[in-house]
Amino acid sequence: MRAVRVLEGYWDRWPLTARLAEALIWLQRRRWHALRQRADRLAGGDTARRMRADARRRLAIRPPADVLLPTALGNALRAGELSAGERYGLTTLATWPRIYPQVSERMADALNSARGALDTAVNLCWSFLVLTGTAAVALHDEPTYWWLCGGGLLLAALAYKGAVTAAQSYSSLMHLAYDLHRFDLLEALHYPLPTRENEEDLFAGVSAFFTGSGRPDLPYVHRGDRSYADENDRGPDSRSEDGGSW
Repeated sequence: MRAVRVLEGYWDRWPLTARLAEALIWLQRRRWHALRQRADRLAGGDTARRMRADARRRLAIRPPADVLLPTALGNALRAGELSAGERYGLTTLATWPRIYPQVSERMADALNSARGALDTAVNLCWSFLVLTGTAAVALHDEPTYWWLCGGGLLLAALAYKGAVTAAQSYSSLMHLAYDLHRFDLLEALHYPLPTRENEEDLFAGVSAFFTGSGRPDLPYVHRGDRSYADENDRGPDSRSEDGGSW
């Protein structure tokens, strides 16, 4: 987790890296605004339409400009963390650990595969960086072998690109998990299912409960089970029709 977070760009803990993060975020925002201008361009022609479509696709896998991170990996993951559940009123970071156990087996396999690919790519990236640093120290007086350092950096860059691609796939799967299983979360909490009109308000209340800022004013719905109140009303000596005790 720490290795992933460093490559994501969470560098605010140290003054030097914080200044570097600010510079890289500025660069990411310039790219974001350039993509937005290209996506909104009104020029006609097939080439222009393809460019607009590509710009819109690339914007869709990025978070909004005001919450960008310094690196492409960080922005790929943040796009899922800030929008997967928010489309329905759910706070993704608060609800994802609770909705993940509700997903289907096929969805869980896809999520685990994408996460495994991400972790593998990150580990490879760090391994190639360490090998490059070791080679630079060992071969500093052997100029004919300096190409090995360049090769190590190239492999690290390819591994990083693979991590970004895996992160984009993982974020897309997070969106799918909320699309298909957000109501399973309500059933697990024994809350009633919403209507189209009150869905966002209901999920906003659930998110507030998870973050400790409120509690939804909703009744419990226990499907297939006798409620505690019903069982108490029957009394300890109540009997079922077949003579058995409740």
